[in-house]
Amino acid sequence: MDRKKLLLLAAITSLIGLWFALDLGQYFTLEQAKAQQIALQDTIAQQPLLSSAVYFVLYVIVTALSLPGAAIMTLLGAALFGFWWSLLLVSFASTIGATLAFLFSRFILRDWVQSKFGHRLAPINAGIAKDGPIYLFTLRLIPVFPFFVVNLLMGLTPISTRMFYLVSQVGMLAGTMVYINAGTQLGEIDSLSGIISAPVLISLALLGIFPLVAKFVINLINQRRVYANWQRPSKFDQNMVVIGAGAGGLVSSYIAAAVKAKVTLIERHKMGGDCLNTGCVPSKAIIRAAHTMAEISRANEFGISTGKPEVDFQKVMARIHKVIAKIEPHDSVERYSKLGVNCIKGDARILSPWEVEVNGKRITTRNIVIATGARPLVPAIPGLDTVTYLTSDSIWSLKAQPKRLLVLGGGPIGCELAQSFSRLGSDVTLVEMAEQLLIREDNDAAELVRQSLHNDGVDIKLGHRAMRFESVTEQDGKVVQRAYLDFNNEKQVVVEFDAVMLALGRVANVQGFGLEELGITTTERGTVQVNEYLQTEYPNIYAVGDVSGPFQLTHAAAHQAWYAAVNGLFGQFKKFKADYSVLPAATYTSPEVARVGINEKEAEAQGIAYEVVTYGIDDLDRAITDGEDHGFIKVITPKGKDKILGATVVGNNAGELLAEFTLAMRHGLGLNKILGTVHPYPTMSEAVKYTAGVWKQANAPKGLLAWVEKYHGWMRKESSEKQPDSEPANSVLKEERDS
Repeated sequence: MDRKKLLLLAAITSLIGLWFALDLGQYFTLEQAKAQQIALQDTIAQQPLLSSAVYFVLYVIVTALSLPGAAIMTLLGAALFGFWWSLLLVSFASTIGATLAFLFSRFILRDWVQSKFGHRLAPINAGIAKDGPIYLFTLRLIPVFPFFVVNLLMGLTPISTRMFYLVSQVGMLAGTMVYINAGTQLGEIDSLSGIISAPVLISLALLGIFPLVAKFVINLINQRRVYANWQRPSKFDQNMVVIGAGAGGLVSSYIAAAVKAKVTLIERHKMGGDCLNTGCVPSKAIIRAAHTMAEISRANEFGISTGKPEVDFQKVMARIHKVIAKIEPHDSVERYSKLGVNCIKGDARILSPWEVEVNGKRITTRNIVIATGARPLVPAIPGLDTVTYLTSDSIWSLKAQPKRLLVLGGGPIGCELAQSFSRLGSDVTLVEMAEQLLIREDNDAAELVRQSLHNDGVDIKLGHRAMRFESVTEQDGKVVQRAYLDFNNEKQVVVEFDAVMLALGRVANVQGFGLEELGITTTERGTVQVNEYLQTEYPNIYAVGDVSGPFQLTHAAAHQAWYAAVNGLFGQFKKFKADYSVLPAATYTSPEVARVGINEKEAEAQGIAYEVVTYGIDDLDRAITDGEDHGFIKVITPKGKDKILGATVVGNNAGELLAEFTLAMRHGLGLNKILGTVHPYPTMSEAVKYTAGVWKQANAPKGLLAWVEKYHGWMRKESSEKQPDSEPANSVLKEERDS
């Protein structure tokens, strides 16, 4: 805390201390107010303006310092100045004093509170930023709520000073009028409890919920406004129509069918979406082939001699398509039709908030779920259209393996495919604009991946950016493709290649099916704007998965789909906010990088006071026997507590090891619970338990252990003191042997 804050805090503390030390509160009692009423009225009659000014300033001071006595001063002011003049004085004085208290709290405490508890206060801050005035208005309308607490707490939130003042000025008026009305009859009041009767309290309580009722009415009006240009059908063919049969669409339709709702699922291309056809499934299949090649190259390490392995790329690709075909039945029309889903292949178009057209047929529905996914980003780099470029969608159609492959993008997709093609024999160059691969991960995790890719032969160029491409036919007829890279704005690097793979992110599919005509809002990232319930501005239209974000993960889409389906079908009774607090993710390089919760980078960005516990997998017996003794587990906890805020696992099968941390976080289990769980030996899962053991050792109760050490020392001493009274054990044994 800086010097100015300390001085102000000292001054406020001194004034409050002086109040209690001099027992000034004795002058702010109901008895004193009644006793001094006549004397003060004479003074006011002689000097009305000065008296009003003194009263006004004194009221501001009492309110600003949150001292007891404001209620008595209100009563006394009414008795001395009359109803209307005292209402004017008290209304402005109380609001100015409250605003000063608000500013004191903001100046002295807000930065500290937000830095220490900012991650926990983030939802509150967002709520205040959105609906702060109406909540403050509600609190102000209920005079039995301690206003000084409201002043101090609101100072810690993002609400503006101007808005706080205006809302307080209006909101406190009702309660002020009640007190002033009672104060005009000061001589007849025996206690403060007599000011407000039960009927008055009930009336004020009803008045207090008025803003919430008003908010409901406003939302209703907004909904009517949103739907104003559309004709609502008198009845509906379906309870829900889902557009897109990727992970989000499949799960939404499955849940709807499971609860016996009528649901139609529309897909324009292939069931299963990107994950099955061009994403998770084929990428993991090629990773498996590359891993096998890497294992064969290590055969001598395990005492096994092999010939030189060769890659038949056509067979590798053929197996990938066999894997896709084997999994296809899980996401097929036949399966979902048996589950009760009406599956239609075709281009969907939303005609109105309740109508979807497909193949020339109109379907009316109560709810719509948009699950149209995303597509690879193809940037506007000069010359790109003149060279052979691939994306995560088109790379699976390759017939021949590129001898020289250029990969743009050092995220999960770029790293996974760069390593796989290198292991399969391509000369791979990986280009990343940032100074680190996997930019969202901690540097130590990303560095292990970088080292592994380098060891596998990938030429990694960090801090480079593709500026232009060219395709040149030389004199001998050979076509040469080149990329011109800019390195940190300092020099130009030229890379020749046979194919370039674009792994620069994905763009949400938000066009071509009616969103523009409905006026549905998109974000700066180009995704559909949804609220915490996954609703668009049309409350019956939802969006899930890559098309809405914020996560481009198959399991995140499935997770969102549950909320969209349940909110759409049963939202009139209960709605659920999408919960992303425990969402795992994995990058399937070698070593794998898996994470749940926050990492160090995010903890620092959020200003969280945290501790880090790290366990090196090179210490694990099973990892050593498998020849996979590399990587680490890192857990983020609050200082001195075993609560898991986040876990990062880097190593072989890291995604599998992460499951235990995900389960613990989801159900509020700390590291002590993991430590107390028996794990089979020797397994990789023991690494999770040993990580908890490292935390326990670092957080051992040193004071208690010092006393325990003394106790054991005392026990040894007591034993040695008793020994001479009995024959030594070894002498007894000797006599037995002799006999």
